[in-house]
This record gives sequence, C-alpha cells and structure tokens, in this order.
Amino acid sequence: MAATSARLLALLGLLQSRSDWSGAELAERLDVTDRTVRNDVARLRELGYPVHAVRGPGGRYRLGAGAKLPPLLLDDDEAVAVAVGLRASTGMAGFEEAGARALAKLDQVLPTRLGRQVAALRSGSSAGPNTDGSLPDRPVAPELLTTLAAAIRDHDGLRCRYQDEPLRLEPYHLVSWQRRWYLVARDPDSGRWAPYRVDWLELRTPGDRRFTPTEFPGDMTEFVVREVARTGWAVHARLVIEAPAEEVVARINPAVGTVEPLPDGRSVLVTGGDSLEIVSVWIGMLGIDFTVESPAALVDHLAVLARRYTRAAQVAEVAADS
Repeated sequence: MAATSARLLALLGLLQSRSDWSGAELAERLDVTDRTVRNDVARLRELGYPVHAVRGPGGRYRLGAGAKLPPLLLDDDEAVAVAVGLRASTGMAGFEEAGARALAKLDQVLPTRLGRQVAALRSGSSAGPNTDGSLPDRPVAPELLTTLAAAIRDHDGLRCRYQDEPLRLEPYHLVSWQRRWYLVARDPDSGRWAPYRVDWLELRTPGDRRFTPTEFPGDMTEFVVREVARTGWAVHARLVIEAPAEEVVARINPAVGTVEPLPDGRSVLVTGGDSLEIVSVWIGMLGIDFTVESPAALVDHLAVLARRYTRAAQVAEVAADS
C-alpha cells in the first residue's frame, strides 16, 4: 500500500510538472507498465483529481483544473528555490509578514531531511541591506503590485501622482531591484520612457484609457538598473574606448553605464560611481585602452594610480633580480 501511495504522489508530481504526457513516458519515468499507469490514473480520478485523457498514440494524459487543489509536490532543488525566494521576500518592505507566514507553512510540510537542509541554508545566510542608505524602506502594498500587473496585462493606462506631481502613464513592466519595486512606463504625451518607484506612486480612480503597446527599445530590467544607478552617481565620466561598442557592451554590467558607437569603430562609455576610486576600478576591469574626456579630476586620479602601480612593479622587478 505504501508503495502504491508513493507511486501515486510521484505520478501526480509528474502531471503537475508538464502539461502533457504519453502513457509510455509516464510508465518509463515510474518504472511500471502502461496498465499500471492506467490504473493509477483511475485511482487519482477517484480521489477527485481531474486527470484528462488526450487522444493520441499510446494514450496521453493531462492534469486539468478542478474543484480540488492537488498537493504542491516539490523536488529537493525546487523546495530550496522556493524557500530562498520566500526568505528574500521577508526582506522586502511590505512583504515581511506574508513571506514569513508562507515560509512557516513550507517548513511544516517539508520532509525532515529536506527541512534540515532548508533550515541550514536560512541560518547560514542573510539578506543584504538596502544599498541606498539615504532613503528608508517604504512598504509597497501587494494590492498595488497586483493592480499594476493587471494594468500591464490589459494595457490599461494609469492616472497617478508621482512625488505629488500628476502623471498619465502607460505601464509596461515591473522590476524588483535593491529592495525596491520599479514600474517601467511611458509618458503618452512626451513618449519618454522612465522607471518609476512604485512606493512613490499614488494611483487615481478611474484610470486612463486603454492604450496600444509601443515596442520598448531594449531590455526593461537593464534599463531600470542603468537609469537608477546613473541618477545616483556622485561622479560622472565620459570615456573614449578603443574598441567597438559591441565588445564594450559584452564586458560591462548594465549598471556600470551606457555605450555609444563612434563612426571610426571606437565607442564612448558614459559611466559613473560613488567616487573616483570606484570609477577607476570599473575602467581597469574593461581591459581595453581608453581616453578620458571628462572629468579632469579622473585624469589626475589615474595619474596618481599610474605612478603607484609603476613603483610597485619596479619594486617587484628589483626583488626578482636579487
């Protein structure tokens, strides 16, 4: 009986993991005969799980939507991934309590062996603090996120106030980054794209009219990371890189800056950071020759670094010869 119950759970887990299975595939995965698969499918139906037969060679099966919710069956990697995701949500303003409740429920249903692994992972890790130290966390209501997600799905325009300024927006995508939620949206009047902090949005009712989507010029997640990082830079720099734009783009993180091609095959990198030291590190990691166009202070700092590195190399050469 125990073996049959375990096999039924394994069968249910397979049906949950993919929308369509042949009888032969299920038999092979469960190491049983096609007849056993048919009998087990019949038992699941008797228990109230809507397993539909689909016409096709050898018979095919699909788990449909029904009155009863099938148990959520996770393998080891999936359970750990869910636990890690829930742990991350408890560090995001507005989701601490809900994430903690869901994590507690997951702990109750995990097998002892897997529960110990997840507990070890939780106790041996932590969520990093918000890197934007100048701004406190502001909770985002889950209802606001679901409203925005529905507007994105249905292409419904928004009327809102953003930092007390009235706005009309066309919503396109939500991005979570550095414990903040951002909405990628387009201003229908100016055509300007921008990331908007969701905790600064106050939606007005009713919303705006439905809109026809416009193709976004690039990757929305990279756009948010780049724009949020750029607006927070203390040092802005413009460099001419002795390489094509494609090569430079392949070597940098989107948060580091933007790349523009030049007619002569070189490119311009617009970058920045919290200090000259950080900008210098990013430039050095490119591994490509460059010229600084601005600021002059960066040129002076690189000259200091050049002298420092030269002295270090000379000392190393003397030590090697002695």
